[in-house]
Amino acid sequence: MERTLSIIKPDGVKKNIIGEVVSRFEKAGLKVVASKMKHLSQREAEGFYAVHKERPFFGSLIEFMISGPVVLMILEGEGAILKNRELMGATNPADADEGTIRKDFADSIESNIVHGSDAPETADFETKYFFSALETY
Repeated sequence: MERTLSIIKPDGVKKNIIGEVVSRFEKAGLKVVASKMKHLSQREAEGFYAVHKERPFFGSLIEFMISGPVVLMILEGEGAILKNRELMGATNPADADEGTIRKDFADSIESNIVHGSDAPETADFETKYFFSALETY
């Protein structure tokens, strides 16, 4: 079984589609093994997205991620990382496949509803960044 981090970003929370997003994960065979809602601090968001620190969009990404609460989840299942990424769709909703979360709900490349780990190493870092061993099962 593989685990991955999923975040419903502030725009997804604001649009009141938490249940719809979680339902899509569950219907695809992913199990939520940890979940919490949190309003990220600037320090937390900057630490999480530190890999993008030198990119021109870093400031606006951090501003967006601290603009409201997010839902943090660890998803588990066979091929969870790839399955989650397929369900999310391309980062730019204009390029996302029909029926994906981003195609159906996202407004732009920055306000794109969800985040998902892109590799096993990333998933390991990201899940541990937000969840302790005591918060998962």
